[in-house]
Amino acid sequence: MAESISLEYKPTWVVAAVCFFIILISATVERSLNYLGKCLRRNHQEALFEALQKLKAELMLLGFISLLLNVFQGPIRHICIPTSLESSMLPCKKPTDSKSHEKYFPQAIDNGRRLFPVDHSISDHCSRQGKVPLLSTEAFHQLHIFIFVMGVVHVVSCVIILVLGGARIRRWKPWEDLISKVEMGTAKDTQTHHRTKLLEKHAWGYWRRAAVVSWIMSFFKQFYSSVTQSEYIALREGFIMKHCPNDGNFDFHNYMMLSLERDFRNVVGISWYQWLFVVVFLTLNVDGWHTYFWLSFIPVVLLLLVGAKLEHIIARLAQDVDEMKKQQEGQEAAPVKPSDEYFWFTHPRIVLHFIHFILFQNAFEIAFFFWILWTYGSHSCIMDKKGYIITRLIMGVMVQGLCSYITLPLYALVTKMGTSFEPVQVQAQSPVHIQVENY
Repeated sequence: MAESISLEYKPTWVVAAVCFFIILISATVERSLNYLGKCLRRNHQEALFEALQKLKAELMLLGFISLLLNVFQGPIRHICIPTSLESSMLPCKKPTDSKSHEKYFPQAIDNGRRLFPVDHSISDHCSRQGKVPLLSTEAFHQLHIFIFVMGVVHVVSCVIILVLGGARIRRWKPWEDLISKVEMGTAKDTQTHHRTKLLEKHAWGYWRRAAVVSWIMSFFKQFYSSVTQSEYIALREGFIMKHCPNDGNFDFHNYMMLSLERDFRNVVGISWYQWLFVVVFLTLNVDGWHTYFWLSFIPVVLLLLVGAKLEHIIARLAQDVDEMKKQQEGQEAAPVKPSDEYFWFTHPRIVLHFIHFILFQNAFEIAFFFWILWTYGSHSCIMDKKGYIITRLIMGVMVQGLCSYITLPLYALVTKMGTSFEPVQVQAQSPVHIQVENY
């Protein structure tokens, strides 16, 4: 009974202490994000600063959703629905007795029923009509926890993406230095050597040109050697010859990093169709359908498809170079020619939308898992069997790692082989970049 005492009969020091610690934690997080933003601006990381601002906006949206749940909690709890509707499309079968309830929802009882006593006035209001409340106080509390967990997982996922993706691309920096610091004549010989190695790996041999074989090789290549030194140097040469032929010392690696930082702004956001996906998933999470388990295959399949597509584009560009070489007998192979032809719908940025959806869905699944674990415990029927749990966790970790460390850096390189050039990415970064804006 003591749990239901209102603030009118609570010691003032208890209320003040709780408010103090909540404000302290919130202020610390807010100040930390502001300090991080100042550091990014001080280091001229404008793209990352804008990504941070977008991330703060998404967290603010989640907080606003939580606030709306609090504000409309009373009116929604007064909405009554027929018991037949309340018993349909349940994520778990209703327990028949208290013992089975203890078996499937031990932590929910501890976190819900004991902390949130039943509001008999609302129950009586609906029971007099032969109906039940739309949502209980316990259900509202669990939705708040879900929003909190989703926000935390979203932030952690974004940090992992940036750290792993940036670390992978920085490993390519020695290749950039190798080709940019040598003399002009030596650089040309080096580029020709790596161009030849590119053709040898992707274009020479009839069986490599077969569509099925090419796709199979591209599929497996993303796991063991997504980008080689020869591929990087050959694609770099093609980009420079297409967009800035008069600047052989163009810092392609820095341009690519700035491009990835710009695209990171889109990855950290949550689009309307992704919120729609959340609503659809919560609707279809019905007992016996195993929606949560089958859903975990979607990001894996999409990720492998995107990775294979990007690798296949490199192969097709190399095969185009080989075709041009055959038409010009006696001459050395021409540089790689950027083209939108091999991208889906001739639009390179469609790949980014796929990556965005993959990362969001994976973060949502991980957040949903931890929310169920926190709210209902590991024995909840929503968790399904242990085999399903282990499979989902392995897939979640695999998708996060592969997409951050392999697919996203691969995207940053291959999409530069499109015909478009965006000088806004490199403005005012260095004298070299300022010159590039004139092209």
